[in-house]
Order: sequence, then structure tokens, then C-alpha cells
Amino acid sequence: MFEHKGQPPIPTAYFARRLALSVLVVAALLAVSLLIGMAGYHAFEGMPWLDAFLNAAMLLGGMGPVDPLKHEAAKLFAGLYALYAGLVFIISVALILTPVLHRVLHKFHVPES
Repeated sequence: MFEHKGQPPIPTAYFARRLALSVLVVAALLAVSLLIGMAGYHAFEGMPWLDAFLNAAMLLGGMGPVDPLKHEAAKLFAGLYALYAGLVFIISVALILTPVLHRVLHKFHVPES
């Protein structure tokens, strides 16, 4: 996917396309993660879809749940979903920063002619 250190850096237009692809992958990951959270809150706690969206979005955003949970299964789901959301955050940052950091580091390795 990335060019070797002996190759010149790709043109800016290709780099922008590579970065846009990373952002799209992250957007898809976040959308799927949000749907998983909504389905879990709806199934385990019986929340309406809008409340389930709010709670899942707040956990994915790192803020924490809004509504107190009454059922033990919902509490277990929320705890596991919070751990998952933390990993999604780390993966998202890595996916977006990888093309940028690769380009910066690649410029240091290209031999001058």
C-alpha cells in the first residue's frame, strides 16, 4: 500500500486520495461501531433508538453513558462496549495518522540526487 523508502514520495493528489480512503475507512468503522452500540442498548436495556444512539455516541466519543442502567446484562454490555470504544478510538487515530506520518518519514529517507 505504501511506497518503499527508495521510491520518491507519491504526488500530492495521490496522497490526498490515500488520506481520504483512510478517513472513509474510519467513518465506516465508527458507523458500524455506533450501530453495534445502539443495538446493544436497545436489546439489553430496552432503550428507545434515540436514547440508544445518544448513549452509544457518548461512549464512542469518550464521554460515558448518559442514562443509568438497570439491568445487569446492560451493565455488562456497556462495560464491554466502553472497552471496545477505547480500542476503536486508538485504531481510528492510527488509521488517519498513518498516511501522514508515513509521508513525513518517507521524505527523510529519499536520497538526494
